[in-house]
Amino acid sequence: MESVIRLAEQPNKTFLPLTDPEEIRDTTSQQIISPFREGPQVKTRKPFIEANTKAVTLDHLQNDCITPVFSKDNEVTISHSQFIETVWECTQRMFRNCIVEEPEIRVSHIIKGRTPEAIHKTVKELTEEDKTIYYERMMFCMEIPSITETIDGCRLNLSVGGVRAYNQENLYSKKGFEKFKVFVGFKNMVCCNMCVSTDGLYEEIRVTDTSSLMAKMTELIVSYNAKQHLERMKALLDISMTESQFAQLVGKARLYQFLPPAQRKQLPAFEFTDCHLNTIAKAYYNDATFACNKQREIDLWRVFNLFTGANKSSYIDLFLARSRNAAEFISGVSKALAGESEHKWFVE
Repeated sequence: MESVIRLAEQPNKTFLPLTDPEEIRDTTSQQIISPFREGPQVKTRKPFIEANTKAVTLDHLQNDCITPVFSKDNEVTISHSQFIETVWECTQRMFRNCIVEEPEIRVSHIIKGRTPEAIHKTVKELTEEDKTIYYERMMFCMEIPSITETIDGCRLNLSVGGVRAYNQENLYSKKGFEKFKVFVGFKNMVCCNMCVSTDGLYEEIRVTDTSSLMAKMTELIVSYNAKQHLERMKALLDISMTESQFAQLVGKARLYQFLPPAQRKQLPAFEFTDCHLNTIAKAYYNDATFACNKQREIDLWRVFNLFTGANKSSYIDLFLARSRNAAEFISGVSKALAGESEHKWFVE
């Protein structure tokens, strides 16, 4: 019998299904009848993205950072902190019977400036009050640890988050639609890899205010099928590759970017670079959790995690697109190994 967690305040009574009969939440008493299953514990929390990012707090974004404006009309943009607060509030409403943890926030590409009073000061004369900063790119993720599943010893927590990249906005124009990326998926708590599926991602939403942003986030959460996503990931455990097949996959992936454009257009998209592939190849032998076995074979669940692990070196604005591509690509490889033709070029 499937257990379900009812999403709050949804007139169409949408359900977010899980697969463990021991994980049942009584929505009347709002008490957890049985504790969720404990998976492998992480002693030191790893970041979900690395690259050139650093961790910051919501308080820092609210109080220490300025908010960019559209230069032609001086209209203010939706700030990073407003974006986070809107998604956080939406998630708490939708999962009102669950604890939504505080967001983990990563930023990159700091933009520095000065206050008008400090224009003529030398760098040595500048005080902290003279300086202004904001971050061009920001990504955050918040976990819902009571909605969880375990795959091959890896505990996966439902996670919600988003990306804002000012470099994708035309700040030299008048205020118009602003671009955001939002997602709902699962975080692998063994390695903090993000597992994002196509139906759990809005790669670009365009809004002018936070109420529209709230509506889009609600729409994404309601439409996301957690059960189906988990089933697709579990199915990867049943398909394995030999060392030779894995080497063929990596080698063909390296050739992909050099194919004639006409031939490349006929193949599925592959968005990982040689740097990512180097990381994946190294991890095939050396990763503590997802390396090949003693027979040099590896199941596709582990291959998928090698890809999502390598994706941590991506820039913030490319991270979610590559997360989705990893899921689509490995799913396609599984079908190719079963005889289907779409991804066959990568493994033949």
